[in-house]
Order: sequence, then C-alpha cells, then structure tokens
Amino acid sequence: MVESELCDAKIFRMTNKESYEYILKLLPYTEPFLFVDDLIEVNDMGVLGSYTYSPKNHFYRGHFKNYPITPGVILTETMAQIGLVCLGIHLLTQKENITDQLQIAMTSSEVEYLLPVHPGEKVLVESEKIYFRFGKLKCKVEMRNSEKKIVCQGVISGMMKLPSQQPLSK
Repeated sequence: MVESELCDAKIFRMTNKESYEYILKLLPYTEPFLFVDDLIEVNDMGVLGSYTYSPKNHFYRGHFKNYPITPGVILTETMAQIGLVCLGIHLLTQKENITDQLQIAMTSSEVEYLLPVHPGEKVLVESEKIYFRFGKLKCKVEMRNSEKKIVCQGVISGMMKLPSQQPLSK
C-alpha cells in the first residue's frame, strides 16, 4: 500500500507492535478461551501469529487418558482466533475506530488434522484471505508446529460486525 492510502486509518499511524497490541485488545476472548499469544505479521491479505498450549489447560485432563493431546476443536478455535478474527479486526479498523467489542460468528470450517499437538507445544498460525465482503471473511488457514510441520489446515469463514452496524442475527 502507498503511504497516502494509510493516512486516514488510525491503526497505521501506530508502530506494528502498537497496532498488533490494539488488535489483541479488541479480541472478544479472555482466559481460559484466549488462544492468541503474539501477532508476528498482519497485513490486508493475512496474519501470522503464535500460541503455546499450556500443560495446565483443563482439556488435557481427559483428552486422552495417559496421552494428552490438544482437541481438534481447540486447534480450530486457535486457527479462527489468529487467522480469521485478528485479520477481521485489522480490516475493520481501517474503516472505523473501534472502541467496543465486535460481534463475531464463525459460519463454517473445513479443517484437516494431520499431526497431534501436545501440552506445552508452540504453534504458528498463518492465514491467507480468500475474500472479505458484506461482513463475511473467508480464509485459508494453516497451523505449523515448532518443526515447521503442518499439524492442521483448512478453510474457515465467519461474520464480523462493528458495534455501529446492524446485529448479525435477530
């Protein structure tokens, strides 16, 4: 993007670190359901971020007995939070200064699980925007482990709305 295109967007007057912190602050999640530790890169086409699964997470106690691995639904949620929601916040903050929480609803996901993710493991999530129109964001998302092997990948989409827009559903 040309610098003149960025002047009107408040977020681009910040450093990358400040803009990433701004995005993280706007996430509508808290512990124990926040699966974003760090944003490494954010641009109009995608996001790269990381998360480390704490061995203390409650879901490891029963998934599985004597061999704890991260449930697929948690892997999908991590991919959605980093790859979809963080990107959506970035794209929406270019249009409007957001001070309230966004309304977010995941509409579909098709994820393939290839390798287990163990307690204490750090993952990298990278997304690539397929489209963003009429409040719907669709992304190709992949998660890699510390060995850079793909642990899961797929396509995730969701609806996002600014507080000033009509509700997602009635």
